[in-house]
Amino acid sequence: MRRLEDQSEDEDENLIKPKKLINPISESRSHQELHRELLSTHKSVEKPELQRVLESRKRDQLIRQRKQEEEAHRTISPLEAELLRRHKKLEEYEQQQQENLKAPEFVKVRENLRRTSVEKNQS
Repeated sequence: MRRLEDQSEDEDENLIKPKKLINPISESRSHQELHRELLSTHKSVEKPELQRVLESRKRDQLIRQRKQEEEAHRTISPLEAELLRRHKKLEEYEQQQQENLKAPEFVKVRENLRRTSVEKNQS
């Protein structure tokens, strides 16, 4: 009996044993690095998604609140108000000048006549 077992073992040794097939994708260096990176990031990110979303909303809300507070504290100084008023007045004057350039000649002459008549009446 012993001989039969020895004989079967000898036959097993003489047979070609199949090797495990190599997966080229999982054996590639880039795949291994990517897998390692995914594992490390997965370990470091332990917060649930809902908690991350809530934290980002809270952070955004704080930022908006700070901006509103800064705008509320920022008041227009009298100098700035005067500069804005003069700037608007200058824009209106320039707009009137452009409209006058578009007006026909008889309208321009009529306005000049009005000015001269007003100036004579004031004098």
